[in-house]
Amino acid sequence: MNNITMFDVGVEVPHFIKYMGSKKKIINFVVEGINEVNTGGPVCDLFAGSSVLSGVLRNQVEIISNDIQAYSAVLANAYLTDYPWNSYPSLIQNIMQSANQKVNDFLGAFPQFDFNYNREFTLEEFISLEEAQRRLINFDFSKFDYHLFTKNYSGTYWSYNQCVWIDAIRAVAEEYRQTPFYYAILASLMFAMSYNSQSTGHYAQYRDATNQSSMNDILLYRQKEIAPFFQRKMEELQQTLGNNNYSFTTYSLDYRDCLEKIPEKSVVYADPPYAFVHYSRFYHAIETLVKYDYPDVQHKGRYRGDRHQSPFCIKTQVEGAFHEMFTRIQKKQANLVLSYSNTGMIALEDLVDLATSTLGNQYKIDVRTVDYLHSTMGRREDKSRSVQEAVILAKQK
Repeated sequence: MNNITMFDVGVEVPHFIKYMGSKKKIINFVVEGINEVNTGGPVCDLFAGSSVLSGVLRNQVEIISNDIQAYSAVLANAYLTDYPWNSYPSLIQNIMQSANQKVNDFLGAFPQFDFNYNREFTLEEFISLEEAQRRLINFDFSKFDYHLFTKNYSGTYWSYNQCVWIDAIRAVAEEYRQTPFYYAILASLMFAMSYNSQSTGHYAQYRDATNQSSMNDILLYRQKEIAPFFQRKMEELQQTLGNNNYSFTTYSLDYRDCLEKIPEKSVVYADPPYAFVHYSRFYHAIETLVKYDYPDVQHKGRYRGDRHQSPFCIKTQVEGAFHEMFTRIQKKQANLVLSYSNTGMIALEDLVDLATSTLGNQYKIDVRTVDYLHSTMGRREDKSRSVQEAVILAKQK
């Protein structure tokens, strides 16, 4: 251990999305656990989610970032890319000019759509304005290649004008696909979408105006603009993310397939879902942003039809999923840091017993806990819950 580098804790990283279960507030606790089992090999973030660990360990170690959701790989790439900002001195200005032109062209092509939120409303007028935008899902915008969000999401999580901007910046991103800045553009757009959305921070369902109070709250978000949020985040990345001298790999794989690919004697950080809710329900909109595949959307929330269902969220499958994970980690002679909670789908004591019996006597198992206020991403009385967050450390003897 004396010759193995200890990773810095307390590293400040740019923030991209509001994320349920994010480890950002206790990331030091996680990194301390990784330091304790560090092998000197790469660190694999097996369920990367918002990929904040990639941001913290950036330029400190080789990272393998994996999550079955495609948006996670975009966030990891945004954190980990080696950026030659000086070679593109007018990058942000050029992006904004191009997006602004696309927005003007789109709005000019459909002058009949004028959804103005900068005025006084009665509740009935506001509801009517929202509903008129939602009906655009039946309108033909196909003269423009990039119209997915305008068609499918106007009047839901975002307004028509906000969706036009989302589509325009997404179109500009493709112009930079072969540059190092592609993922930074997409991640910055996710940030703007997150902080302009009238929902509670995720996309499980948008809110309806049912009274004057809820109308006023939604109106605050309808009057925001995508462009300044996007530009501000890009400028932050320009100031905070420079060189990364370490190699990295990003995958969008099932956890089992990822574990097949990692080198032996890696360190695996596993932060699987704890509860019965599937993350694909909460973040389908940014998954669609990345794939931009014009899916058939379903139900009020306008979900994708191909949403992933994690075995870690299913009571009858969770034990088998953990057993599979422990078995594959043992096969790779990897060390493990596993985040879990006392409110999870399987009791902490049972999880520790399962790890001990599966990994066998060549591993030493330790458990560390910290009290943590877990965000539920709600707006009412249950905005957060006090939980005991644990890391289970499994280190080869």
